[in-house]
Amino acid sequence: MNDSKDFFSSSDPDEQTRNFLYPLSRFYGKFTPEQLAFNANLQEFAQRVSLLCGLETGGKLSPDETYQQIKVLWQELTESKKQLLDEAERDRPDLSED
Repeated sequence: MNDSKDFFSSSDPDEQTRNFLYPLSRFYGKFTPEQLAFNANLQEFAQRVSLLCGLETGGKLSPDETYQQIKVLWQELTESKKQLLDEAERDRPDLSED
């Protein structure tokens, strides 16, 4: 049996729907807790933008409303980067050997 988790490995229909609509990809970058958290935020941003674009294409949202919502998401992602990556970089001690 394969250990990888797919969309429908759970018997809970709500979890199946959540996994289908909001899939998460594995993190392959240099691991730090901040990098991992930012990667999760970046994936969520991409999923939400994709959903908003689909709603706009389908006529459910106006282009202006879509733009405004994406702009808010972008501001949230920018703030996340500042808090997680920029501040963590400044606060991390230099442990290089001289």
